[in-house]
Amino acid sequence: MKTDLKKPPMMRKSTRAIHAADLNHSIYGEVSVPIFQTSTFAFPSAADGAARFSGKQSGYIYSRLGNPTVNALEESVATLEGGFAGVATASGMAAVSSVYLSFLGRGDHVVASNCLYGSSRVILESELSRYGVETTFVDSSELSNIEKAMRPATRMVFLESPMNPSMKITDLSGAAVIAKKQGSLLVVDNTFASPYLQRPIEFGADIVIHSLTKFINGHADVVGGMVVTQTEELYTRVKKIVSLFGATMDPHQAWLILRGLRTLPLRIEKAQENAMKLARFLKSHPRVTWVSYPGLPEHPQHELAKRQMDGFGTMISFGVQNGLVGGITVMNNVRLITLAVSLGGVESLIEHPASMTHAAVGREKREESGIVDELVRFSVGCEDFEDLREDLDQALNAIGN
Repeated sequence: MKTDLKKPPMMRKSTRAIHAADLNHSIYGEVSVPIFQTSTFAFPSAADGAARFSGKQSGYIYSRLGNPTVNALEESVATLEGGFAGVATASGMAAVSSVYLSFLGRGDHVVASNCLYGSSRVILESELSRYGVETTFVDSSELSNIEKAMRPATRMVFLESPMNPSMKITDLSGAAVIAKKQGSLLVVDNTFASPYLQRPIEFGADIVIHSLTKFINGHADVVGGMVVTQTEELYTRVKKIVSLFGATMDPHQAWLILRGLRTLPLRIEKAQENAMKLARFLKSHPRVTWVSYPGLPEHPQHELAKRQMDGFGTMISFGVQNGLVGGITVMNNVRLITLAVSLGGVESLIEHPASMTHAAVGREKREESGIVDELVRFSVGCEDFEDLREDLDQALNAIGN
């Protein structure tokens, strides 16, 4: 993007969030990456067109196959994650399903965290099972559970860490050792941490997935996903599947997410500061039965989180009195905090997984995963801490009325 200055060879993560998307050249000296809102690209000649289609010449052909604005976002997120390259998708679930479709086939087996985003689990359980793919769900916070579940046919270990919504942490280095011993791919959904706080490839992951809708975009105004691979071989496979199945991101989506990405460090630092204070407040509240936040010393994987993450994040799960009724009461009484699914935005969001995001997962399986009726998931935003504390306090107190 900047033609007169060379980028420094090494940039720290906050600087990379701002500058990693800069194009190698600019058209008019523009500071912001342009939106290349075009479906197709003209060829200089028939020979150039043939060379591009054959792969002998680089260049753009059609936006489903590649677009400069989308590529800038892919490069930026891949740089933040420390991966080979990224593939942007139309949604977070397009990223998840594209990874499944890229590497799983009849007779393959998956070991997955039992506490996953509901749709990620439903695809494995209800859809891929129709095509002969089997999945074993385990509490991956205990590495022995992963090891015991491995089979000769295990092709993939699929994890979330922190898990949604239990906030359990998995030892990524340990999981990578187990997966590689079996010759399986380690895939990590890093949405809850973002590359600002955690980079799974550094711990041996082969593939990292993001719902860009969440922290990386951060403004609740666009949907998108990303797959970052450790190697060129894995990238080529995922890129082929995304292009063939049409899960491609639109350039305007990419531009909005690039704009959000530039403030990722600022947003996470502020929201994370709020989250730590609110976790302590919730821990002492008489209507709260338990709090799960990696930053609290009593969290079972607190020490692991300190080693594996650059911070404890902005997500809190907590239990309330009166179970299902108590959870619904809190939902109906928040005034400032927004009752909505999703997470990672500048605004604080609160939801009730048992009746919302994980309602499609059967009650027995939900409870086995720790998603009990009284669990409330809280995505802490960037508002003033005292305003958030006061709103939570009055909503919680409504349980006793």
